[in-house]
This record gives sequence, C-alpha cells and structure tokens, in this order.
Amino acid sequence: MIRDGEKTAVSGAEERLERLEQEINDLRGRNAELEQLSHTEDHIHFLQSLQSLSVPPGSTDSSSFISSSQLAFDQLAESVSRLRDKLQQFCTEEIEMISSRVRTISTIPTPQPQTREQFLQYSQQFTLDPNTAHNRLVLSEGNTAVEYKRSVQPYPDHPDRFDVWPQVLCRESVCGRSYWELEWSRASVLISVSYKSISRKGSGNECGFGRNDQSWSLEYSSHSFSFYHNNIKTDLPKPSVSSSRIGVYVDHSAGTLSFYSVSDTTMSLIHTLHTTFTHTLYPGFWVCSRLKLCDLTV
Repeated sequence: MIRDGEKTAVSGAEERLERLEQEINDLRGRNAELEQLSHTEDHIHFLQSLQSLSVPPGSTDSSSFISSSQLAFDQLAESVSRLRDKLQQFCTEEIEMISSRVRTISTIPTPQPQTREQFLQYSQQFTLDPNTAHNRLVLSEGNTAVEYKRSVQPYPDHPDRFDVWPQVLCRESVCGRSYWELEWSRASVLISVSYKSISRKGSGNECGFGRNDQSWSLEYSSHSFSFYHNNIKTDLPKPSVSSSRIGVYVDHSAGTLSFYSVSDTTMSLIHTLHTTFTHTLYPGFWVCSRLKLCDLTV
C-alpha cells in the first residue's frame, strides 16, 4: 500500500514537472517572439501580432508556476515593458500625425461671404465700453451709440480710458468670423479694430487707431476714404455705393479685414486687407460727431 502510494505521488509529480517544463518552453518561445516584435517598425504588424500574443498559455497552478518559472517570467516582463514603450511611441507618433493633418486642414482658407444675407450669418452684437471712452464722448442707447460733446464729462479715472484721443473701444472681442454694421453722420470718423494692448494715455501715435502696429483703421474725412495701419496711409477709391452705413467683416484666423458701404441689400467693397492677427481684436472708433452700432438681430 505504501509503495503504491509512493508510485502515485511520483507519477503525479512527474506529470506536474512535465507540464511546467512545457509551459516554461512556451513562455520562452513567446518571449523570443515578443523580443523580435519589439524591434519592428511596421505599426500595423506590431498591433496585429501583439493581439495574437496577448492570448495567455494554458492555465496551471499559479503558485507552482511562480516558484518554478520565475526567470522566464522576469524575461517576459522585460519584453512586455519594451512593448509598452513601443506602443506609447506609436500612439504619440499617430497623435502628432493626426494633429498635423488637422492643422493643415484648418489653414485652408474659407470663402468670404458675398451677399449681405451671407454676411449676416456672422453678425455679432457689440456694446461700447464706458471705461475706455474719452471724457468728451457720451454713450447712450444701451452703450451702442456714441456722440462727441464739447463739454468734458465727469468720468472717473480709469487705466483703460483714452485721455487725449477721442476714442472708445467695444467691450466684446471679435469672435472668429464676425460681421457688424454701424451708421454715422458722415462727418470724420475712424472705424477700427485694435488689440487690447493699445496704449491709452497721451497724444502719441501709440494711442491713435491706425497710427501703430496695434490697430487697423478705415478713415472717412473730406468726403473720401483712406486706410491706416502703423501710421501708413493708403488712399482708397470711392465705393460704387455711397451710404452712411458701414459693414465690417473680420475672419481672425484667416487674417481678413474688410469694410463695405451698405445700402439695403447692396454691399460695395471699400477696402480689404489680408494680414496675420496675433492677438484678440476689439472694434474701436475715433469720433467727432455721432455714431451708432446697428442691431442686426431684428
């Protein structure tokens, strides 16, 4: 009886040893495949092979496996670690490639609207910022109208206020593609877009719309239009349609700034500019009479 029990125990141990040796051989084979796979440059083949190698070998007694095949396990762990690094590199390269394609697509210029109806799809309502208004400018109608007055207004001091140039900025910034209209009394005016960083204090060109590299400005004076940027003046021909309403269109990402004379449904181009805007833009105005921002929501 004892001898039969010994034979049974020996036989069982030999079978377990044989299974463990087979699994060790299997793991060594998988380790060799993983080692080879870690050096491949073919990302598709890498992912396909990784998926097939992810299927674990046949199950065994885990305690016996750990105690009998620790070396093979350590080798496998090292290979898996290299594969993880390879997979991370692959994902990073793919993300960079996709991002590059998206940037390329986003730089393709979009067509500019042609009709007033198309422009109105990009209409944006602005209000004038009282903290920026010169003390001879009076705001009204919910801060959508401004008028020049000879009398000085008792405005409090504010770092954003223009203290010499009779100018005012809008509170809201230009959002992407934006269109707005204004009506003025056909006296001298500057219709501008400006970076918020434009200087406010003093009489120098660094504060005047169109007189510096912080702003772009359409000027109407003496029955003619001109354009200013960085204190460079460009005389403009008279538009085919004469109107007291001006439309302004900005495509910030495309670097487009356009001015139109608007009459009913007719739009006559006054001037268009293609440049690169590096900061957020704000509409602004130099006023010596009266100007009103139009409500395009009605």
